[in-house]
Amino acid sequence: MEMTKKKRISVHAQGGMLRHFFPSSTLKIVGYDKGLIWVGKLQPTNLSITYDIRIEYNIGCNPNIYVISPNPLPLAKDATKLPHTYNHEKQHLCLYHRLMNEWNERKMIAKTIIPWTSEWLFHYEIWVTTGTWHGLSLIHISEPTRLRRIS
Repeated sequence: MEMTKKKRISVHAQGGMLRHFFPSSTLKIVGYDKGLIWVGKLQPTNLSITYDIRIEYNIGCNPNIYVISPNPLPLAKDATKLPHTYNHEKQHLCLYHRLMNEWNERKMIAKTIIPWTSEWLFHYEIWVTTGTWHGLSLIHISEPTRLRRIS
């Protein structure tokens, strides 16, 4: 019996699932099934504010997730930058360890990246209040491809 490798999910299927779960969001397909830009609202808890999120995804690359509003995100007391971001000024979120293949093109953005973004926002809100990050910890050396786990 021949094993078949599961194919990547098309950009149109990714976008369709995002629109299904977030009908009031905006979606732009870039090129013919080459990438997408999704903008939607997330509220991690009933007590949370609503955040405007942008996801940029191109075939062959990891999705990039940005908080576009509020901008700037408030910081915890005595903090000088946001935790777990690739770029503080752009509010480019670090949601998972890219080198460990925690996300790949065979996974739905709506079922992985969106919940991970909501979880990041939840931990962010706790961090703003307490000054302690309670989510998964990574050391950010510089760019997204240069990360390592810490205990």
